[in-house]
Amino acid sequence: MLFTGFEHTALASPEPKKLAQWYVDTLGFRINYEYDGNYFVRASDGTMLEIIPSQGDAVVTAMKTPGIRHLAVAVTDFDAGHEELKAKGVQFLTGALDLSGNRLVFFADCDGNILHLIARPQPLP
Repeated sequence: MLFTGFEHTALASPEPKKLAQWYVDTLGFRINYEYDGNYFVRASDGTMLEIIPSQGDAVVTAMKTPGIRHLAVAVTDFDAGHEELKAKGVQFLTGALDLSGNRLVFFADCDGNILHLIARPQPLP
């Protein structure tokens, strides 16, 4: 197969180092590479975010405005993950949901990017 997946997703931030550190402190990711004010943050499963310096003013977004709307963060134990995020003072955008056995909750990072914690009983096909 020629195209094998997304190597990383980029987020633009007015304070890239601060946002990268939020992912380290909050989700246990690690900064695995940095250059010229850009930070790559890697999760334990190998997925990466590149956090780059932003330019201009942020646009107002909501849960369903056009464009990329959230990043889904997989967790092995939903209740423990949810409690850990609560203990770290994360800003939740919804309460915990159970949709056909999929457990999730939406929250925001320190820049207001939307994420959601998700635990599925079965992986998607």
